[in-house]
Amino acid sequence: MTHPNTVKARKTFLLLSGVLIAVLLLSSWADVGRLTGKLLLYARVAELYFEPPDTELLMPIKEVKTRQIANNWHVPRAGDRLHEGQDIFAAKDTPIFSATVGYILRIGENDLGGHTVSVVGAGGRIYYYAHLDSYAPEIAEGDHVDTETVLGYVGTTGNAKGGSPHLHFGVYTRQGAIDPLPLLKDRAK
Repeated sequence: MTHPNTVKARKTFLLLSGVLIAVLLLSSWADVGRLTGKLLLYARVAELYFEPPDTELLMPIKEVKTRQIANNWHVPRAGDRLHEGQDIFAAKDTPIFSATVGYILRIGENDLGGHTVSVVGAGGRIYYYAHLDSYAPEIAEGDHVDTETVLGYVGTTGNAKGGSPHLHFGVYTRQGAIDPLPLLKDRAK
């Protein structure tokens, strides 16, 4: 008997294949490469949605232990919002590693997070890394990452400007943000 998730994955693959063929017929060759890359990323992300979400994540900053994190989940912030993540303090330019296996969904900037990287992992969870001083030079959207992939370096961008260097680490499910601290595990030496 075929597992229901296998059937869903096949249907997703067939749908994406049909979309790809339509795009190929309607696009220039320059657009085809870019769109093919996006479609492959979407197919890989669709596969991740069928996997159970991680129950443990590796600490994104190797030098920091979980016991060193001051729990600031849901601490009130300006504008009637709550802090949706954990701040992990480290020296400026300390490497930030992916906490999980997945794909880079977005590299960009916003007012709150400054330089940010978003990784999608098992269960479709989004792992959000913010306030980076800079990005690792070799990363790109769509790249496969593992727990040894450097995403960027600790900084003070976004609303952390003028403050202590740190990584804001957030985890987002389909239902919204969850506290990453209970999931974080120290890296082995």
